Amino acid sequence: MSTIVIGAGVAGLSAAFHLLRAGRQVELLDPHAPGEGGASWGNSGILSAALVAPLTQPGVLRQLPRWLLDPLGPVAIRPSYLPVALPWLARWMRAGGAGRAEHVSDAIQALHRDTFSIWREMVGEAHFGALVRQAGQVVGFETPPEAGAGALEARLRQRHGITAEPLDRAALERIYPGIAPSVLRGVLLPGQGHMLDPGALVRHLAEHVAAGGGTFARLRVRGIQPEAGGWRVETEGGARHATDIVLAAGAWSRALLAPLGIRLPLIAERGYHAELPPLPHSALPIPISFRSRGLALTPMGHALRASGTVEIAAPDAPPAMRRAGNLAAQARALFPGIPEGEPTEWMGPRPSLPDGLPAIGEAGPPGLWLCCGHGHFGMTSAPASGRLLAALMQGAPPPADPAPYAPGRFG
Repeated sequence: MSTIVIGAGVAGLSAAFHLLRAGRQVELLDPHAPGEGGASWGNSGILSAALVAPLTQPGVLRQLPRWLLDPLGPVAIRPSYLPVALPWLARWMRAGGAGRAEHVSDAIQALHRDTFSIWREMVGEAHFGALVRQAGQVVGFETPPEAGAGALEARLRQRHGITAEPLDRAALERIYPGIAPSVLRGVLLPGQGHMLDPGALVRHLAEHVAAGGGTFARLRVRGIQPEAGGWRVETEGGARHATDIVLAAGAWSRALLAPLGIRLPLIAERGYHAELPPLPHSALPIPISFRSRGLALTPMGHALRASGTVEIAAPDAPPAMRRAGNLAAQARALFPGIPEGEPTEWMGPRPSLPDGLPAIGEAGPPGLWLCCGHGHFGMTSAPASGRLLAALMQGAPPPADPAPYAPGRFG
């Protein structure tokens, strides 16, 4: 059976890899080469195998109004995008209710827990060993602990048997010599990992997909429509035809679904990064993130990547690169020893759904399948998403309960 995968980022490539394993004929369409741009290239590089708490925790919701008042704060909304953003934010806030935390956490963990083993399977031991480090991550705090703060997250980690180690200032200094005095404490998550070059890892995955028989065409998709026996895909280079379509077009998936009457509440949470000259490995050996700043610092093979923030805007709206510049300034404030040098800056849209879970499964019309909406965790959760989608398409026993990710869950 022939399948067209729209999108050659990590979600589309993961789906293609597992479909080829199942004996499908697969073609991937994307205007860009794999690993050469987009969120699969410009992300934080953190593999969040030990992260199981929803982003919509009560503490985050309490801070949201203050963040929105700061034009360079962790969250911003373009005024022209408010008609789309406000309904999405209302759903996002409802999804953060304490009553749903365990349900969402279980669904996150089902996709995150096997990320290292699936990545190793998809790219091979040599590339995995060269580009992935399983050494943990620290969450840093610049305020003293508050009574009850973090209790929900701790309970969810305990639910899934995930280890976390509290760090005082002295312990932080042992891991990060030279870290700014403002950082008072932290939590070490030993089960986390990071990539030394996300783009290279994605390119190696594309090579394995090609070696398995997958084909690629650098074409922009204009529209999709059902036809007798399958689907017609309109591209800038003419029409393509397939029995099934997998829509993994990231933040652009919503626009391709709308003409079919499918209203997926997916928006672009645009993230930024600034790459700075690297610190010596001993000064920043593993990633550290600061939720109050919306900032993650990741040591990569060629640079120190400062990434984060959320800007809710149209995917193709002009970037506000001062947000990337602000990330670089915050990195230098937290680690004054970062060498001098102009940062390189980037912006890319994360495709996000309001409950923090991706859409995986058939979208309604037979033969139209979704694998999109992975938000902040695409590099972590897309490998298992592709495996789950391939099982659903083949009618095989799914490796996880597909219900939490069903595209029709929003009504």
